Amino acid sequence: MKEVNKVEFEDLGISENGLNAVRRKGFEKPTEIQREIIPRFFEGEKDMVGQAQTGSGKTAAFALPILDLVDERSKDVQAIVITPTRELALQVKDEIESLRGGKKVHVLAVYGGQPIFPQIERLRKGVQIVVGTPGRVIDHLERRTLSLEKVRFFVLDEADRMLDMGFIDDIERILRHAGAERRVLMFSATMPPEVLRLARRYMRDYEVVRVHSKITPENVEHRCLKVNPEKRFEHLCRILDENNFYGIVFCQTKKETRELGRRLRARGYKADALNGDIPQHKRESILRNFRKGYTRVLVATDVAARGIDVKDLTHVVNYSIPQDPEAYIHRTGRTGREGKRGKAITFVAPWESRKLKIIERTAKVRFR
Repeated sequence: MKEVNKVEFEDLGISENGLNAVRRKGFEKPTEIQREIIPRFFEGEKDMVGQAQTGSGKTAAFALPILDLVDERSKDVQAIVITPTRELALQVKDEIESLRGGKKVHVLAVYGGQPIFPQIERLRKGVQIVVGTPGRVIDHLERRTLSLEKVRFFVLDEADRMLDMGFIDDIERILRHAGAERRVLMFSATMPPEVLRLARRYMRDYEVVRVHSKITPENVEHRCLKVNPEKRFEHLCRILDENNFYGIVFCQTKKETRELGRRLRARGYKADALNGDIPQHKRESILRNFRKGYTRVLVATDVAARGIDVKDLTHVVNYSIPQDPEAYIHRTGRTGREGKRGKAITFVAPWESRKLKIIERTAKVRFR
């Protein structure tokens, strides 16, 4: 049995396709929840309740085994992931897609606030994995545009948060639609009685896997800067000028990364942009220059920067406030590593104070 800190992804039972996807993303070592969940997933038949904080790597913990086990030749929905918010649904969908490697697995996010008919058309063509919010999933079930009869894997992500938001009846309703052979995985940051009650009611033989790792590095200083969006660029340049800056600037969209990268280079900064549209060979070149310090400022989207492990980063700047606390934790976890100190600076528009409070509460950070 290997020492915990020496366990590699190769030791967890993941296929070569999955391992290649992990390497491409730059993941170096499995997180604690990945070490605990992935082997159990492959070795046993039990349902699982995983207690893991936001930002602990739990999406990959269930996505990698599911991607290995779904049949890409079948058009049936074989796995469903229920999330409390559409932002998280999109994030989980993007993460699963980034881990599928060469496997032709179709992943669809279904959530309210967008037209339902394109989703219906996509489901009709065949989707192996659905990620969705409770309301929209129920809508599809009632329209009979989504069938869960062939679902083998049923994942409830952030179960405690869904219960807090009043989704308990919706979750039970969805679970009743799933076929008898499904395997249920529930992830929750906390373990209130309601979560365990749900497990007892809808899981067969299950085990609880608890992980108590600190979710945000203690040596990161968290600051927020309340600023109108049109003034952000000048504030960013001031931060770059006043510090020996070596870090990542996070944007919400691919377009924003391109524009900001271009503006910074025009000002003379050693900056580059990284987003999902960039081909693999170009991405590797950008990361190589960044790791060597030739590039000092990397402008990136969440998905592009997921798994980037570069030593000695001094700063993370949230040019756009993250949509979800999990994204904040992933972003700021890029700095303050291996005992080094780091700074995380978040630009906040005057109307975004509520988002900041949610991040502060969920990620357990205090902003200066």
